[in-house]
Amino acid sequence: MATASETPVLDTIAAMTIDSLEHCNMDERTLILSRIAALVAMDAPAISYMAHINPAIRAEFTVEHLQDLLVAIAPVVGTARVMSAAGHIAEAFGVTMAMAESEAEAIAQAEARSRSGS
Repeated sequence: MATASETPVLDTIAAMTIDSLEHCNMDERTLILSRIAALVAMDAPAISYMAHINPAIRAEFTVEHLQDLLVAIAPVVGTARVMSAAGHIAEAFGVTMAMAESEAEAIAQAEARSRSGS
């Protein structure tokens, strides 16, 4: 029997993702393109895109690449899905940036306290 977890859904998603990556032979850029295209096709919410921002940055995925992807899949998934995705992606990126800024501010405050001897 599995052990109890405080985050069973997130743990399951993480395990599925790891398993998928271990069995996939795609390069990082192709993988992120595929996953974002699938999210667009499903009209996924912003939180689903958040998990793909850091991997996209690591794969040197640019705004231009994202635009090209949306242009390429628009005839298949439809303009409504593409426009919805653009909004969700912008929201996810904004939340991710806010979290990064908050984390950077907390680190800076901790360093300042450390330097001042508090």
